[in-house]
Amino acid sequence: MRQRVAHRKLGRTSEHRLSLLRNLAASLIKHERVRTTIAKAKELRPFVEKLVTLGKRDSLHARRQALSILPQKDVVRRLFGEISPRFSERPGGYTRILKLGPRSGDGAPMAFIEFVDFVFKGADGAPAAPPEAKKKKSKAKDEPEEVEASTESEEDTEEEKDDEKDSK
Repeated sequence: MRQRVAHRKLGRTSEHRLSLLRNLAASLIKHERVRTTIAKAKELRPFVEKLVTLGKRDSLHARRQALSILPQKDVVRRLFGEISPRFSERPGGYTRILKLGPRSGDGAPMAFIEFVDFVFKGADGAPAAPPEAKKKKSKAKDEPEEVEASTESEEDTEEEKDDEKDSK
C-alpha cells in the first residue's frame, strides 16, 4: 500500500537525493530562478520554503540550522540578508513553478521554479518591459479621417473654381 508515503525518490539513494535538493536550493537562492524537471521542482518547493521560513526568524540558532542544511556561507548570508526579508509579511507560498515544454534530449517535462517576486532581467541588466497592448484601430476612427480628407479636397476644388471665375 502507498499510504503515508511523502516524497518522490527521483531514482536516487537518500543521500544523493538530499545532496541534489541542497544543491538545487542553493542555486535557487543564488540565482532566484532554476530550470529543472517538474518532479524535481515539486520536491524542491517545500524544501526551499522551509529554508525561507527559517530565514525569517533571523537568529543565530536559525542561521546555524540553515548552515547545517546548506553548507555554503554565501548562500545562507543571501538567504538571511536578501531573500527572507522580502517575504517578511508573506505567510507562505514563496515560490512558483512555471511549466515549460519537454526537454529535447529525453522528453522529460521541464519547469522553472522561481521566487514569486522574481523580475526577469534582460541581457543589458534592465528589467524587461511589459508587453504593450496592441491597440486595434476601429473603422469608425479611420472613416472620419477619410471624410475630412475628402472635404478638404472639395474645398480646394471650390476655391479653384472661384479663382477661375474671378480671373475671367
